[in-house]
Parts: sequence; structure tokens; C-alpha cells
Amino acid sequence: MNNSLVINTAICLPAPDIEALIQGRVIVAMCKNYIVPERQFALYPTDVSINILPVEQYYNSNFLANAKTALAQVSAETISVKAWVRCEKCEPLHNTELLSALSPLTIWTTEALQEILTQRHNIFLLYLRVYQLPKLITLSIKANSQFIYLNEPLTISEANPVLNDRTFAQRKRQLEKLEPRLHPELEELQSAIASLTISQPAAKQLDDDIKIFLGWSSDKPTNSLDLDLPWIHQIADIGNSSDGHTFEKLVRRGLLKLGFTGSGLNPDATGGTGGMDFYAEQPYPIIGECKATKTEKVTDGTPAQLLKIGMNHLGKFQYDNSIKLIVAAGELNFYALRTATENQMNVISPETLQKLVELQAHYRNSINLLELKECLQQAPFGLAEDKINNYIDKVEQSIRLRSHITQLVKNYLENSGIESTGVEALHGAYFGSHPPQPIKPAEMHEILIELSSPLTGYLGRIKGSDSKSDRFYFLRDLLIN
Repeated sequence: MNNSLVINTAICLPAPDIEALIQGRVIVAMCKNYIVPERQFALYPTDVSINILPVEQYYNSNFLANAKTALAQVSAETISVKAWVRCEKCEPLHNTELLSALSPLTIWTTEALQEILTQRHNIFLLYLRVYQLPKLITLSIKANSQFIYLNEPLTISEANPVLNDRTFAQRKRQLEKLEPRLHPELEELQSAIASLTISQPAAKQLDDDIKIFLGWSSDKPTNSLDLDLPWIHQIADIGNSSDGHTFEKLVRRGLLKLGFTGSGLNPDATGGTGGMDFYAEQPYPIIGECKATKTEKVTDGTPAQLLKIGMNHLGKFQYDNSIKLIVAAGELNFYALRTATENQMNVISPETLQKLVELQAHYRNSINLLELKECLQQAPFGLAEDKINNYIDKVEQSIRLRSHITQLVKNYLENSGIESTGVEALHGAYFGSHPPQPIKPAEMHEILIELSSPLTGYLGRIKGSDSKSDRFYFLRDLLIN
């Protein structure tokens, strides 16, 4: 429902508590009074109500930095209202034996919860559905109670929920049943990188991914543009020019982007180590030459140079155990092709290298370097365009399959009205979903586990005693570019 509504009341809560609600970190707040479910309020931040204990003892350590920042932003003259809430449930908080289980699921320490109950005796836990306002509302009203009336009615809508229906229901159930946190280590990581998100785009992307995985956010992900794409898109153009030095640097950067490491991949160097255009040491040795050209053919000098310099610098044993790669724009003449083929060298174009690196940029860690090694070690040698493009096609097919399975889980749960499901049900639904390829239940289970890893975070997993009792739920879409 996105119809506009009007409210004229705000609930006053500590600024850190409101910040946690808006972040999606929590879905509950504490209140002195019972609130009838379905009532709606604006969120009015204050710096009071936390003087029961010092802030360091009041908030859990993984939220403490956020809490201090939120308190510092509370102005003495004006208050910024960012969101409104609807009360979904209100229950008394009186069982002191459960406080230690409740604390990790909220932002408050067990000590703070115990102290609040000791001083106030009656306290209520509010389950709040939070909606962001389209723009900030600045107020100058002084709060002297739990609730205040707004000078002017506030028009609200449900267009921007912090959490979608499914995610909120999962979080609500977790609190009601006091189920333990599934990934406390990730929560600590999120807290550690939170301060970097303003200045570091990569940290911001990781922070967003972690929040979605933890259920703190249900924003639809976008395949945000990798900041390296501008130079990646230059690989082919520079390779088909006479700017050989820049091309070498781009090839080294491309190999680093794929996950190779080594002193011979310094992208800022004007020449390769020992005369080699590039040399990677991990996860396996790969040595190579670059040849940028506009129109001329690639002569035998390029593969011959790779053979000579590689043998001289590495020695025969290390050279023989290295992958040999030439990235050349021009067509190889007869002798160059023969030398490359007979010496197990792989020759690819700048366009093909660019395709590999672009795929890695759009889908992080999609290029498996060990699988790529297997591809490069197999015949045919010489012109290796076809076998590398076949590998790229295989990776893209794998991504499409995982995207399809992620969407299958989402649709199956929405259509059935349940929160999680198992492999058998999903495998049955798979064959009626126009699948990209047939798979067996065991293979589907492996993919589901992969998609529910904290490093991917497209699905969530409730671990069972075996593969048949594992249950999975949807977290975010795997978008295809």
C-alpha cells in the first residue's frame, strides 16, 4: 500500500536507537507505555533516556561507534526526522532470565536491559515497521515526554520500507523465538568497515552486501559499476594501437584484476621484470609478452623473445612449468604461429583479455583461475581464442544458472507463502521453471549452499542434519547484465 496517510504524533526515542531502526539493524524499541498495534508515529531522536548508564555500557560494542555518532548529531535547537514507524506488536519486557538472549539480537547490552527493568519496573518492547520519509523534516519542538504532537500534520506513505515484508517477518520470528544470531562475525566486520563507507566505494559495496545478507536491508541490489571499468574498456583499443607501453600496463592490471599476483605485475612499471612484459607467481606461474599494433602482422620475434627471455630469467625447469601467454592484436605470420604452437604458447587478442576482465568486474570472483589454468594447459596451442571464449561461455552459463535458481527460490516462497524450503521441493519446481539446463538434486544442493555463503549472500540457509533437511530462503537477486 503506497497511499498517502497523515500523522500528527511522534515517538521520542534515543537517537542511536532510531539510527539502528533506520539502518535495519534492529526492528524493536523500548517504551514506557503500552502502544496499540497499528498506531503510527514519526521518529523523533533525543539524547535523553540513555543516561541510565554511560553510553559505553548501554550499547553493544559492535554498535557503539554508530551510537556515539548519532548522539553527536542531535542538535539542541532543531531535530531532523528521517522516518516514521507503525507498531506491529507491543509486549511487556519482564523476564530477566531472557535478557542475555535478547541482547545480542538488539543494540543494548544485557547490563542496560537489566538496569532499565530495575529502575522502571514496567517496560514494553515495540516491534516497529520502519519507513523512510522522502525528505528530511526539521522540527524545533522540545521533547519532554515519550510522545509529542507535531505542529503540522505529516504526510506519509509506505513507498520506502527499510525492510520488505519477508525480511521483516523473518526478523520478527527470530526475536520472538530468541533464535541466536547466525553470523556474529559478519556483524563485527560490518561494524569495523562502517567508518570507511564514506570515502571508500569498495567498502560501501561490501557494507551494503553484508547488510543484505544479515537481513538488515532488503534493498534490491544493483550491479553497481566497477570503478575499474573505464580502464578495462581501454584494453582492446590500446592493444589495437601503437602504444605498446600503455598496453603492457593495462595487461598487467588486467591480470591483477583476475586475481594473479607477483612482482612482475607492477602496473606502473615501464618495463617488465627481467625484460618480461609480465610474470605472475601466484596462484601459479604465468609468463607472457604483449604486442600492440595497428595493422602490422606479429612476427616470429614475439614468441621467440618470450622463449629466450623466459628461459634466461626463470631457468628451464621454472619456465617449462609456467603458463605461456601472448596478448597480441595483429595476426601472427606463419613462423610466429609455428613457434607459439610448438612451444605451447597461448595467443589471445586484446578483445578476449578484455572480455575475461570485464566478466570478473561485473561478477566478482566469477573467473576461477584454476579452471582457467586447466584451459590454458590444454591443446590447441598457438591461437587460443576459441578455447578461452569457450571458457567464458561456460562461466556465463554458470552465472545464468545461479541467477535462475536464486529467482526460483524467491518465486517459490512467494507463491507458497512460506519462509524457507528444502532441496526436494525446489528441485521439483525447477523443471517447471524453464530451466537453462538439467541438474540433479545433489548439484542443486551444492549451488544452493554456494549461493547462501556469506561471501555471496544471495540466499540464506537454515542448516539441517543433512542435505535433505537443509532449508533455504531468499535474500537478494542475482542480476544478469
